Amino acid sequence: MNPNVTTTRRYTAALVQMSMGPDPEANFARALGHIREAARRGAHIVCLPELFRTQYFCQREDLRLFDLAEPIPGPSTEQLADVARENRIAIVASLFERRAPGLYHNTAVTLDAEGKIAGIYRKMHIPDDPLYFEKYYFAPGDLGFQALNVKMGLEFGRIGTLVCWDQWYPEGARLTALQGAEVLFYPTAIAWHPAEKEEFGAAQYDAWQTIQRAHAIANGVYVAAVNRAGHEHGEVRLAHGDVLGLRASGPGLEFWGGSFLADPFGRVIAKASHDAEQVLLGEIDLGLIEETRRNWPFLRDRRIDAYAPITQRFLDPVAQRATKEHK
Repeated sequence: MNPNVTTTRRYTAALVQMSMGPDPEANFARALGHIREAARRGAHIVCLPELFRTQYFCQREDLRLFDLAEPIPGPSTEQLADVARENRIAIVASLFERRAPGLYHNTAVTLDAEGKIAGIYRKMHIPDDPLYFEKYYFAPGDLGFQALNVKMGLEFGRIGTLVCWDQWYPEGARLTALQGAEVLFYPTAIAWHPAEKEEFGAAQYDAWQTIQRAHAIANGVYVAAVNRAGHEHGEVRLAHGDVLGLRASGPGLEFWGGSFLADPFGRVIAKASHDAEQVLLGEIDLGLIEETRRNWPFLRDRRIDAYAPITQRFLDPVAQRATKEHK
């Protein structure tokens, strides 16, 4: 085997930033069009935003919205597989998974360029905040953090996928990178509350980008954050019954776009606007991963003998003292 294969290999990733309307099928058709565009422009792998089939419906709790969920494999993965095969492109797609009656997940599925499911990842960290009522809909992931070998046409890559709220946790990024992931893809739906935007908006976006750039630096990998854009009230048209235009009350959410690709030292090499649909392309250069890690050997210098307490919820000094005294 040529020892320079890893350090000379390159491939192109595409990030699809979308705005979603109330019709899931129209959103899905537009997403397929964006995938085809990415393939025409030379992409080997493409990532769609979180829950791209619909507007972000978790702005309220409504039993009827569980009807949006589907099995994996299922109708969406079948259509995505056809497009992957036709265009020789790998796809990361975020879906509302119906695993069993009453059991649902926020799931990212990765399909290779032959249309085969390379793996699925179930969102591990589930938020529960105003207008982000995800705990109502999704059970926490139980497949752990993982990296996948994915065929991308004539290319191949090893990628990791995490989802939205996962992007704030360095533990997930680290565990995925330690399994050899070259790129961490984060399908995302993150927004400003309109009343907060003027005062906190710039700082919120900066924090979001900074934490993910830090994952790239700390692990020497590429990070791709793929957000949606547009102002949404979670309006969704169901495929059956008399209910059309299910809509959350209140001011809605203004999704801030700003999708980006960061290199292994955290430099932003491609970035989308805050308010428009865009197919963003960037090169993944495995030689740069090697070069960065040689000069900044964070993985080499990790003190794995000292990290056992990281598995505790919180290191409470009072509880620790009481435990020591009891012993």
